[in-house]
Amino acid sequence: MVGAVNEKLLDERLAELEEAKAWSPRLISKLESHIRTADDLSLYRINAFSFAKERGLAENEIIDLFLHATALGLFSMDWSLYCPQCCCVVESFRSLKGLHNHYHCAFCQVGFEAALDEYIAVGFTVSPDIRKIAFHDPEQLPAWDKFFKTQNTADGLLPDGQPLVNAKAAAARSVTYLPAGETTSIEVEVDEGTVVATCPAGKAALVISIAGARASAPQTVAVGYSEDKVNGHDVREMAPGKIVFTIDNNASERGMFAIAVLPSGFDMSGAPVHFIPFLNGKRLLTTQAFRDLFRSELIKAQEGIAVRDITLLFTDLKGSTALYDRIGDLNAFSLVQRHFDLLHDVITRHHGAIIKTIGDAVMATFLEPADAVAAALSMRSEIDAFNRKQADRAIILKIGIHKGAAIAVTLNERLDYFGQTVNIAARVQQLADAEEIFVSEDVYSSDGVHALLASREVASTLSKLKGVQQDLRVFRVAKD
Repeated sequence: MVGAVNEKLLDERLAELEEAKAWSPRLISKLESHIRTADDLSLYRINAFSFAKERGLAENEIIDLFLHATALGLFSMDWSLYCPQCCCVVESFRSLKGLHNHYHCAFCQVGFEAALDEYIAVGFTVSPDIRKIAFHDPEQLPAWDKFFKTQNTADGLLPDGQPLVNAKAAAARSVTYLPAGETTSIEVEVDEGTVVATCPAGKAALVISIAGARASAPQTVAVGYSEDKVNGHDVREMAPGKIVFTIDNNASERGMFAIAVLPSGFDMSGAPVHFIPFLNGKRLLTTQAFRDLFRSELIKAQEGIAVRDITLLFTDLKGSTALYDRIGDLNAFSLVQRHFDLLHDVITRHHGAIIKTIGDAVMATFLEPADAVAAALSMRSEIDAFNRKQADRAIILKIGIHKGAAIAVTLNERLDYFGQTVNIAARVQQLADAEEIFVSEDVYSSDGVHALLASREVASTLSKLKGVQQDLRVFRVAKD
């Protein structure tokens, strides 16, 4: 049964969305149809990439669509930390502010380091003001639905293409709520295999190997359940037969307990899981629409959040001091702002995002080195065309590009990047002279870059960069 839609509010918000930017034909009507007719689960933590693929739409436009729709109140963003082994949703937040460096899977009892380009997924859930769905109040769901539909993801697949969550559901014997202050008994009959009994909140975790002759009477397992989280599995061995779990919930809130029986020989270290493409934190932070629409989204983790691989592009202007002296502050400032607008358009068009401007300089990020190089070539060409219309007011651009690991942080109430990769990228830019592009060897050797530069004059050299111990090989892309 499809829930009621707030017709007036939906029409108002869709009209605003239509005006937000130029969309592909019928795109808004496809989104409207989904809001009106999809089942509740299909409107919960929507995978933007799957939404695009199922409808033959462009990923980048769909990301922009959901971001604008979220800014207008049609959807909310859900940030989820996935366990790479068991596909649990270890934690979820409504804001980037909730993310932190380290997380721990209660099911696997394994800890992980958070990284924006790995298992931090961003989904979109319809607003309750637009259409109420069951998942807006997960505490009212049956325990089975809450566990498998909100605390697991279907985006993790086994080698045969089956979602791991389906295999977990097939192995499950019980998912039960534990009322606060009460003792709950759960019986399971087990002939062979391994019993895994766990609390999604991390307050109980047992692994029981089944071996030996069949027990003549029920076997009891007493489980303590309190405010404290456990550290590691309680490993035991029991005989085949009936097992009775008695769980004393001494915590102040209702809990949950899940029991599964894994087949003999199953590797508890995890099945070979792969994930279908999803919108990760790095992709979102490298989307200009996100940075424009959600300026208040900040990283609160004191150490920042790791990014395993990011491409950074820096620009600067040569002779800007002389330009200000020659045409005056107001005229020069206006010219520099117009150059910023031009670079903004080029960066956005090549799937990048501006991180900040620093005086006359720009710092931008890209998902792929080839996108950054294509953007740099386009910047140079378009600045050339811009200058031909500005007599005696030439903007002389210098560009540098580098890639590597970095830390996403909040600096001066703004999302930024920190680390040696950032330092090197800035230093590579400083090597460039008028209308030159310098790229590091890591960028030059990346997929697609050689093809972009094949017809251009490229010179290689070893350079000593300030603050960098080893000389760095860089490639100078001269102007045609």
